[in-house]
Amino acid sequence: MNEEFLSPREVAAQYPVLGGTSALAERRWRGEGPAYIKTGRGRAGRVFYRRSAIEEFLTACTVTPGRAA
Repeated sequence: MNEEFLSPREVAAQYPVLGGTSALAERRWRGEGPAYIKTGRGRAGRVFYRRSAIEEFLTACTVTPGRAA
């Protein structure tokens, strides 16, 4: 499996519906949003998102008209 990893900046640029980098950071802090990978502890750890995790999150957020949101 050749998974693509994206930085928060790349996610914000490619998926503007998720908001900017600060919105992504806020979602991480709240424990919401797409799954992510953190390479270290604290603020020094770098954050990456799998493209598949972003797509799964957006699919889960999709509301079908005529159904309860």
